[in-house]
Amino acid sequence: MEQIRLVATDEHLHLDLGRPCPVLGSCVLGGGLGVARHVLNLRVDANLAGDSLRFPVPETTLREYCSVQGWEGAALGMMTAASMKSIRTARLEEDGLAVLAAVTAGLTNARRAGDPAECRDMPTAAPPPGTINIIVVLGASLPPAALVEAVITITEAKAAVLQDMGVTSRTTGLPATGTGTDAVAVAALGGREAAYCGKHVLAGELTARAVMQALAASLEWYATNGPRWEGPWA
Repeated sequence: MEQIRLVATDEHLHLDLGRPCPVLGSCVLGGGLGVARHVLNLRVDANLAGDSLRFPVPETTLREYCSVQGWEGAALGMMTAASMKSIRTARLEEDGLAVLAAVTAGLTNARRAGDPAECRDMPTAAPPPGTINIIVVLGASLPPAALVEAVITITEAKAAVLQDMGVTSRTTGLPATGTGTDAVAVAALGGREAAYCGKHVLAGELTARAVMQALAASLEWYATNGPRWEGPWA
């Protein structure tokens, strides 16, 4: 974990992993299973005008931003309209295994899985910027299946925090499980092998706990400083 460099500004959250590492993410830039050295969470303006206002292609925006910053090597890139002041991190370590979670969060787009979708066709354009973005770095070696399991664990942890805090869907009023445009990224730094990352193993426990701590702290900031709306949670 000592090799990681984390920098947060008003515009972005950037993690330099120190070297190319196995990654898995739902990111606009570099998403899927691959290898990357950098992970970027970029703050952008919300497109409140919808299709009437054209924004640059998200992948191009992220790639050019990395280039301007001088970050060499492959990168995972995600976007958010949430304030960078919502950034919270949590680092846990036990038995030589360390996990770091970094989160930005907003809830104006809160949804429950299975809510009616606004887009009824199969869009080719990227979705709007995510509002709960989660980056997790494990100080271990994870095979691809364990990286997928880590994403499952992260998602369950996120849903548990929203349930505990009583957050509801903006469209149905039912308990929310996330927002409509969340993003997640997981990186494995190497070292101790973690063949699994679910609820029965230490890697999964630390991953979930780190995400829950960081997300809860981020949402506590948001509850006081974020946009307000009428509803059971604010």
